[in-house]
Amino acid sequence: MKLRPYSRRVYYYETDKMGIVHHSNYIRWFEEARVDLIEQAGLPFQLVEEEGLMTPVLSAECEYKLPFKFGDVFIVKAYIPDFGGARFSVTYEVYDQAGNLHCTGKTTHCFVDMDMRPVRIKKTHPHVYEVYDEICRSTEELYDE
Repeated sequence: MKLRPYSRRVYYYETDKMGIVHHSNYIRWFEEARVDLIEQAGLPFQLVEEEGLMTPVLSAECEYKLPFKFGDVFIVKAYIPDFGGARFSVTYEVYDQAGNLHCTGKTTHCFVDMDMRPVRIKKTHPHVYEVYDEICRSTEELYDE
């Protein structure tokens, strides 16, 4: 499985008084990249929710290394290194166009139904399980270097 990293320009509203991206926006970028990753793998995020499945964030962490400014282009490589059918984690690497690493992060999620009850998707949503499992197994080769 080969995918393209998620990328876009930094918007003005994402910056703070110091002229750099406010720290909270990196978590938003993680979500944008996570949704893009799943959709590129062939699983429209909206379809998953229409089938009654949600993936709430259980934890989020981010380590900042270099700042971004308005107009900069950021590139996010998202991976699913841990997937067990009921829970999964996503790791993120955020680069600039020159390949400089600006931040790393991780989010942990679980699968729940619309009543927030845990779901083991291998039985209830096997097609969803297959996509997440394939991404997890392909982690080392997801992106062309």
